[in-house]
Amino acid sequence: MVPHDNADRLKIHILPGVYSEKVRIPASKPYISLIGDPNQASATVITWHDKASDKGNDGSELGTENSASVAVESDYFCASWITFQAINSVVDPAIEGHQAVALRIAGDKSMFYNARFLGSQDTLLDEYGTHYFLHCFIQGSVDFIFGFARSLYRECTISVLASPYAITAHGRGSASDNTGYSFVNCTVSGNGPVYLGRAWGEYSRVIFSYTDFDINIFPQGWSDWGVPSRDNTVVFGEYQCEGKGANRRGRVDYSKALSDLEATPYIDFEFISGALWLRL
Repeated sequence: MVPHDNADRLKIHILPGVYSEKVRIPASKPYISLIGDPNQASATVITWHDKASDKGNDGSELGTENSASVAVESDYFCASWITFQAINSVVDPAIEGHQAVALRIAGDKSMFYNARFLGSQDTLLDEYGTHYFLHCFIQGSVDFIFGFARSLYRECTISVLASPYAITAHGRGSASDNTGYSFVNCTVSGNGPVYLGRAWGEYSRVIFSYTDFDINIFPQGWSDWGVPSRDNTVVFGEYQCEGKGANRRGRVDYSKALSDLEATPYIDFEFISGALWLRL
């Protein structure tokens, strides 16, 4: 048992296997590390079958947030060499209520190393807090990295299951919110064409730097979610990316090819104030 208000790092080693269960780590239990079998993230799988339209104990629909196979609400969480899976998701967003979250992270100062996130629509709910994803594999089809957090994704593989949807949907709601997603030295592969992101929030912020777009990207690159007023407020940027989807000819006017100076705040740990917490 992990005590409430735990103040010391607690490492939980999980043996290889498929664990079919719904997991929730409450805010009162910080400093937990889940560690799978080193070098075999695919060997340790936590999976569940809920979807947004399923009914909870009170008879109401779960909704996307509560469909999560694993929900982490505590701070200083760490996971390595583990696969988080949602098995009830479908590729076609026209089928309502089938959003299924593999992992919801709502705690602050959390890190994921060599973790895998498998699903389709709404795979990874990177909801609130400051997070670091290193050497992770993230699979999905529709808005499958989404939320309101401030997160750095470094050297991750983003695998797109189906076209013609979007990879990210960030919900930043005001110019004063210090949130957004930054992808650095990542690879985007799979089935295109896709959009790099959609403006879920009025001030949505997503940046791709030094990323290999090994997939066709729609020439427009980005979507304002059908709300033209967001064209003046979103922050969508690309910096020194490569691959067949990196040609910015045809990009929407409200996205930007960043200069060296403009890209600097997004490409290192400073974006997530990592020097203050990553070793805790």
